[in-house]
Amino acid sequence: QTSMKNMERELVCPVCKEMYKQPLALPCTHNVCHVCASEVLLQHGHLYCDPTSEPTSPAATPSTRSPRLGRRAVPKPDRLDRLLKSGFGTYPGRKRGAVHPQTVSFPCPACQRDVDLGERGLGSLFRNLTLERVVERYRQTINISAAIMCQFCKPPQLEATKGCTECKSSFCNECFKLYHPWGTQKAQHEPTPPTLTFRPKGLMCPEHKEEVTHYCKTCQRLVCQLCRVRRPHTSHKITPVLSAYQALREKLTKSLAYILSSQDTVQTQIAELEETVKHTEV
Repeated sequence: QTSMKNMERELVCPVCKEMYKQPLALPCTHNVCHVCASEVLLQHGHLYCDPTSEPTSPAATPSTRSPRLGRRAVPKPDRLDRLLKSGFGTYPGRKRGAVHPQTVSFPCPACQRDVDLGERGLGSLFRNLTLERVVERYRQTINISAAIMCQFCKPPQLEATKGCTECKSSFCNECFKLYHPWGTQKAQHEPTPPTLTFRPKGLMCPEHKEEVTHYCKTCQRLVCQLCRVRRPHTSHKITPVLSAYQALREKLTKSLAYILSSQDTVQTQIAELEETVKHTEV
């Protein structure tokens, strides 16, 4: 158990403190999640360009196993200069307002050093596919070793095969049918994989299948972590869902209070207009 915990610490991103998702290998040999690296660059004033939109980006090729396979010809400096002057400079790590290409410095959260990423920023990094596979295998090992038992079986308990977010419980097949009888409201509950920690079912991003965490004021729509760092939302006003919810709720509450306070006045005016109509008809 102790060795598994020690291994888990090695598989945790130093930024989000969760297991790596699409880890990128930094020049200092440390790793960081793709989304986390993008957010760090944004916080330090660098424009982010989605590597998947650039065929020259090694980070965009999951099948890349060797630096040689990912190398492409870098555009000539004079061509980059012309692109920047014409307003089409979107390579990763370009500083806001910068006219000429510049070196991107990335503050590594593990060794506390500023790491030089070159002019292409995240586009020059490679995905650590080995680490990605280790994380996936570790997740599978944990799921297999930690069997979840049905919470409603009489002893001996059977292993749970289904979970229910609404009921916040895990069931075996028979108990799930028993507690979700056909023709009742509970029959509408959607089964999920069994778990010991049920979280409220959040809204999912239709594009990336991730839970939405932020609200884009410019587009007036909910966005997930991946949407947030993609090109369409780079310069948009984005706030956490909770902040947006509280602001909109306060605005609606004030509007509703104004409408309710004016209700008597409006009803009086309607009554007067109806009397005027009757008088005019007579």
